[in-house]
Amino acid sequence: MNPLSYFRYLAYALIALGLINLRYQTGAADLALKTVLISGTGAIIFALTYLNLGKAFLAKSSGKTITWIISIAAMIFAIIN
Repeated sequence: MNPLSYFRYLAYALIALGLINLRYQTGAADLALKTVLISGTGAIIFALTYLNLGKAFLAKSSGKTITWIISIAAMIFAIIN
């Protein structure tokens, strides 16, 4: 399996989590901002897996670590809010 596939799955999960958050918090204050933060993170990671610059970034150990930390933070943000 391509090592970038895990990041694509992660991106899909973040986008889905953002859309679920959008549906279940209808009417909440700053809902659009929260949804964009969660789904936007997933969209950016998804784009990075296809762009040459992103592939080079995700191939490095530091790039993987940064991506995972940001993704976990977005997931925790989605769950807590």
